[in-house]
Amino acid sequence: MDKIAEDFLFKYLNNAAPTGFETSGQKLWLEYIKPYTDEFIQDNYGTVAAIINKDAPYKVVIEAHADEISWFVNYISDDGYIYVVRNGGSDHQIAPSKRVNIHTDKGIVKGIFGWPAIHVRNKENDIKPELKNIFIDVGANNKEEVEKMGIHVGCVITFDDELMYLKDKDYIVGRALDNRIGGFMIAEVARKIHENKDQIPFALYIVNAVQEEVGLKGAQMIAHQIKPDVAVITDVCHDTHSPLYNKVESGDQKSGKGPVLTYGPAVQNNLLKMLIELAEKGKIPFQRSAASRATGTDTDAFAYSNEGVPSALVSLPLKYMHTTVEMVHSSDVQSVIDLLYSFVVNLKDKHNFRYKLS
Repeated sequence: MDKIAEDFLFKYLNNAAPTGFETSGQKLWLEYIKPYTDEFIQDNYGTVAAIINKDAPYKVVIEAHADEISWFVNYISDDGYIYVVRNGGSDHQIAPSKRVNIHTDKGIVKGIFGWPAIHVRNKENDIKPELKNIFIDVGANNKEEVEKMGIHVGCVITFDDELMYLKDKDYIVGRALDNRIGGFMIAEVARKIHENKDQIPFALYIVNAVQEEVGLKGAQMIAHQIKPDVAVITDVCHDTHSPLYNKVESGDQKSGKGPVLTYGPAVQNNLLKMLIELAEKGKIPFQRSAASRATGTDTDAFAYSNEGVPSALVSLPLKYMHTTVEMVHSSDVQSVIDLLYSFVVNLKDKHNFRYKLS
């Protein structure tokens, strides 16, 4: 990763872009990718697609989702404590003692998730964090002081954590790698195409979709707008080699061993086979996983849109999903970029992915 990419990665990942409020992140992403693409489109909810060779009839998508999990202010008590509901799959168990940013019309208000001291808890009264009892303290003495800060029901809340490296930059750690690291990777594919002066015979849509964390909503909307002929989706999956995972239930994926290619009903087998062959030919390491029924990613939204879009999923193994210390291996990030780039530059115009029946 060179300095240009690294600067963008840290700027983009450190920015907050909670589900439904992705605009600031989309601005950063678009600012970075614009020099490497021809034009862009956006929809009413904020999904952005940067496009190369827009007028070509055959449409190819590479996609990531731009949103991060967060919280909403749900109730403010008379004594000034704030109670929350989830915006996406936020984890109540990691909340106590975390610093937060409350996003208001007046700007960011700092706060903390408080928690009773260990001294007042015992085996009979060892309270566990639950959605109904976690709370935020902003230093206010009452509800009126909270409201004067600009905080009201519906304000969105994100954890206050920043990106960092571990072990000589082998690992990237931070909140919201799920899946803004995907937005970084697809932007780097566009950059690589531009710098190598590759001629793309089809229209390439580099899509950064909103609202994945609440049910693949952004992908559903943009898929119907673009009507692509093929789509390759990036997201993250679990590194099952960290403690407390069950490989029998969750599969066998490990950070540092390459991207994970998924088998499942939504994954078009001819497209998957093409990605595997490209990885093998390019000596790009990869792993395999199987999805029961649905992948749970934007792959499902694209696959079942329109009359059916050949779709595949390229996942980045990630430790500690939906925490503030999500962790990926730098070599896997580069391998995903390399595989997506290889797919784009090797795909033939108007390639037919349909299964042969006769």
